[in-house]
Amino acid sequence: MSTRVLICDDSKLARKQLARVLPADWDVEVEFAEDGQDALDILSSSAFDLLFLDLNMPVKDGYETLEALQSFEQAPAVIVVSGDVQPKAIQRVKDMGAIAFHKKPASSEELRSLLLSLGLMTDGDDKESKPTIAAPTAAEQFTLNDCLQEVSNVAMGRAASVLADMLNVFIKLPVPTVNILEVGELQMALDYSVKEDSCSAVSQGFVGSGIAFETLLIFSDSSFPDMAKLLGVTEEITRELETELLMDVSSILVGPFMAAIGKQLNIDFSHSHPMLLGQHVKIADLINVKKATWKRTLAVEIVYEVENYQISCDLMLLFTEDSVPTLENLLSFLVEEDE
Repeated sequence: MSTRVLICDDSKLARKQLARVLPADWDVEVEFAEDGQDALDILSSSAFDLLFLDLNMPVKDGYETLEALQSFEQAPAVIVVSGDVQPKAIQRVKDMGAIAFHKKPASSEELRSLLLSLGLMTDGDDKESKPTIAAPTAAEQFTLNDCLQEVSNVAMGRAASVLADMLNVFIKLPVPTVNILEVGELQMALDYSVKEDSCSAVSQGFVGSGIAFETLLIFSDSSFPDMAKLLGVTEEITRELETELLMDVSSILVGPFMAAIGKQLNIDFSHSHPMLLGQHVKIADLINVKKATWKRTLAVEIVYEVENYQISCDLMLLFTEDSVPTLENLLSFLVEEDE
């Protein structure tokens, strides 16, 4: 009898990638869920043996799904597969009942070893069998936004893990948003996410393989006292100290993020020095500095929040319009590699 497997991830690309790397000799029947609530609805009406569960999802995330599964009489075994590799995230999902955690993206060799170690399959399974994959609920047509969101999702998890380790905190991660924005729309997006009157920001340029973009790290000014506390800074917080904190956090977040993006796209990006774009300014002032450059841009926005602290920052990736066709081409190759 086949093992019934449910793959739950809001990313169509991630669902497909995971289904493709399931062992070919594992007798399984695979279905898909688009978020935690969708998974719970499916599990309420049909029994599954194993659930592969993402963490960062809209509607109901992985943590909420694990909590809800505790009330199920016949809950499936759960393996969390996520780009959020913070040690506290891994421990938290295991405390909530997950039998294992695996980082995204999973390779076929890694996944096979994990399943064997957990006793969910054996080396003696039918060598001729192939995973039976039910027709996906969403057509597997990937847009630029789908692919860039998933690549960014993996990269932000790597960056958050570095910051979490350094500060000994838990970083709350949202689903990245990807949009092509006119400069006026960009200001509206930032006004919505940066709710305070004043903020400070650092920008840094990157270029490689025909792709050019800028990272923009925006700090709410009220974040500085708690950030100084976490970094063990005891002296008075001056504008100079704020600049140092901003540059330090920018380096901690942007470096690992870019390394993870570059590894996925197989690009070594060259970069400029980080530059203080504004200090104690309004979002409109930040936009005005770069208005001529950012007429129309492909924007990826990630909001990092530190649990139990008044610290939040936005990391924006602003791709030039000329870079979009090249980026689209590179991401399409990434999808084809999983065929």
